[in-house]
Formats: sequence, C-alpha cells, structure tokens
Amino acid sequence: MKHDSTTGRLPFISKFAYGMGDVGCNFSWMFVGNFLMIFYTDAFGVSMGAVSLLMLLSRFWDAINDPIIGTLADKTHTRWGRYRPWLLIAAPLTAFILVLTFWAHPDWSETAKIVYMAVTYCILVLGYTCVNIPYGTLCGAMTQNIDERAQINTFRSVSAMTAIGIINIVTIPLIHFFGGDDTKQGFLVVAIVYGCIFAACHLFCFANTKEVVKVTRKQEQIPWRMQFKAAKANTPYLLALVGQQLFGVINYGRNADLVYYFKYVEGDSMLFSNYSLAIILPSIIGAGSFIWAFKWLRNKGWAAGFFSICCGISTVMLYFFSPNSSPVPFYIFAILTQFFFSGFNTAIYAIIPDCVEYGEWKTGIRNDGFQYSFVSLGNKIGMAIGTSLLALAMSEADFVANAAQNVEVKSIIHHCFSTIPGLLWILTGIVLFFYRLNRERYNKIFAELKQRKGSVEEYDCELREENQL
Repeated sequence: MKHDSTTGRLPFISKFAYGMGDVGCNFSWMFVGNFLMIFYTDAFGVSMGAVSLLMLLSRFWDAINDPIIGTLADKTHTRWGRYRPWLLIAAPLTAFILVLTFWAHPDWSETAKIVYMAVTYCILVLGYTCVNIPYGTLCGAMTQNIDERAQINTFRSVSAMTAIGIINIVTIPLIHFFGGDDTKQGFLVVAIVYGCIFAACHLFCFANTKEVVKVTRKQEQIPWRMQFKAAKANTPYLLALVGQQLFGVINYGRNADLVYYFKYVEGDSMLFSNYSLAIILPSIIGAGSFIWAFKWLRNKGWAAGFFSICCGISTVMLYFFSPNSSPVPFYIFAILTQFFFSGFNTAIYAIIPDCVEYGEWKTGIRNDGFQYSFVSLGNKIGMAIGTSLLALAMSEADFVANAAQNVEVKSIIHHCFSTIPGLLWILTGIVLFFYRLNRERYNKIFAELKQRKGSVEEYDCELREENQL
C-alpha cells in the first residue's frame, strides 16, 4: 500500500477501505436512526413519551463523552497511528451492544423496559462514538491534499448511500423473514447480521488505511481551554458545526418518520422498501456528483449549500403527492430529493478536515479529534432535537402503536416527511453560503503551514547539532 508523501495522493484500496468504514457505520447508526424508534414503540412496547425523553436526555451523555473520546484519540500513540486502533478494538464491542439494544422484552414491566432501553442505548452511543469520531478524523490524517480529501469523502459518501439504500430496502423484509409474526425476533436476528457487518467493515478499513500526517507531542498537550478558544476563532469550522447540527435535525428526524409515514399515512409499511429501491441509484450518483460541484464552485461550503437548497425545494414538493394516488410525480421528487441530499452529505463531511488546517494556520493549534468530536456532538444534538420533537408531537396528538391514527397524528407525520425538513434544508443552504474557505485560499494556507513547519524543523536540526558540539 503506497502513499505518495510529497503529493498526498492515496492508492485506490485506501480510498475504498475508508469508504467501507462508513458502510459499517450505517449498518449500525442508520439502522438505529431509521428503525430504533419504531422498534421501541411497536416491538418493545415502550411509550412514545419515554422514547422522546430518552432521545433528548441521552444528548447530555454525548456532551460528556464526545469531547473526551476526541481528545483521547488525539493523544493515542501506537504503531498503527492515533485513530486506526480505535476501529480495531471498539467496533467488535459496539457490534455486541447493538444486538443487546435490539433485544426486546415486551413482557417486562414499564419501569424495567425503560431502564433497559436507557442503559443499552447510552452504552451503544458511547461505543459508536469510540468508532465514529476516530473514523471521521482519520480522513484528515491520511492526506492534506484538498482534492484527495474530496475524493476520499466521495468514496465515503457513495459507500454510505449504497449501504443506506440496501438497509432501507431489505430491513423490513428481513424482519418479516426472520421473525414472521414475531417482530421482536426479526429485529434481533437483523441486529446480529448488521452487527457483524459493522465490525467487519471497520476491521477492513483498519487494515487498508494509513496515517501520514504527524502531530508533535507539544500539540497534544494543549489544555481544553485553549482548544475551545482556538475553535471559536475558526469561522469555517463554526459554520460547519451549524450545518452539521441542522443536518442532524433534518436527517434523523425525517428518517425516524419514514416508516411511520408509509405505515400509518399511506397504509403499507412495505412501501418503504419500494421507496428505498427507487432512490438507491440517485443516492449513489448524487454522492459522486460532489466532485463536479466542487470543481464548478471551487468551494465545498457553497457546493453543500447548493445541494441543500435544491434538496429543500424537492422535499417540500413531496407533500403534494402520494405513492398511492400520484406515484409518478411522487417518485420523481423522491429521486431528486435523494440525489441532492447525497451530494450534500458528501460535501458537508468533506469540509471538516480542511477546517483543521485553517485552525492550525490561524491559531497554531491542530486538534483533529477534538474538532471532529464537536462535529459529531452537533450532529447528535440535531438528531436528539429531530427525533424527540417528532416523538413528543406524536405523543401529544395521541399516537397509538399498531392502530389506525387520528387526523392530527397523520398530519404531523406527513409534514415531518416533507414540508418541515424541506424548509430546514433551505435554511441550511443559506447558512453554508457564508463559508469562505475556497480551493485557492486553502492551498495558500497549506503552503504557508508547510513553510512554517519547514522553518521549525530546520531550527530544531540546528539546535541538535549545536548541542552535540
């Protein structure tokens, strides 16, 4: 596995392996995001109010563990690097916790179910953090070439969109296949299968990637107070954080709503698999289109903003059509929505590693894991807001699991599928048009950083020679 240290160019296998890491992430986290809430309410028998409270309060746990894991990853020293060892150790353990999370006990008391749900979910979130933060940070440690990073993140997003499409198409049929009328048994077997895929993909990523960007011991000993101060001075990073939080609200709130929409508004949960089949190819093409959008706009933030606004418009249009009564326009706008969403997904993650260089140039502090931990936290806070508000609204409207819903519940589910996320996508796009770190500015910053480091290394060499004399 050859890495060109002078140009930062990576072999195909490294890019592919990095993309496979996100395949693994989605077989855990997208499975959780799309199906855990309906598992809790319809298979485990937990009340919608308890689920809403868990999704909200668990983010306080994230606020503690995300920065800690990010800092620990930055300070890790092994022959494999700082971030890759976390994939090797944490992924198999997290896969085991995923299985426990989807192990339903509907005959338990309400209190016992809530305690079990809270404990397994919080441990699962911690395990996923131990994998996802080092994984996300690894991109910036593999190369400092802005175009190579764009390609790495395109591999990541294409792989992720493929995985998400497969998960959405096969999960409900697999639950029925493995469980029959016993839904809880179906969820458990699917969790075992997905847990194995999660672990295997991260082990493959570990084995076929390499960290080449070095950080000095002095950089690793910077106190948190100075790291927070440096992050506040990093304007591109702050915009990326806002974008990630809005992304979390929209993406996870809408994903949690999808199965409810097809089951309770359209009357057939199997329509979810048809919908997922229709959007899988646009997902892959949309993810790959980021490269051309970046070449055209020369600014990753603007590319993300463009995709976001287009996604918002097409998502709003879905409100006016139905897969039952008007399938052609419904699926046309569903395809457009997914195409633009996938382009946005690639762009928003491609921004993060470049912000690390900007921060190092402006403040002298490089803290990849610390910065990515707050990206992860922002995304999870968005997830908490999106899912808990959905659950709270449905609970207040008297949602009843596995029964016909009243008009108010159906209206909430319908708007959370279309108009609400659509308007939030447009807001996200407007925010990201303030991102100013374009290709030319980044290359200039990177050249200055190389010059500074070269001067420091030359001075250290002269100092060592004087000491030897």
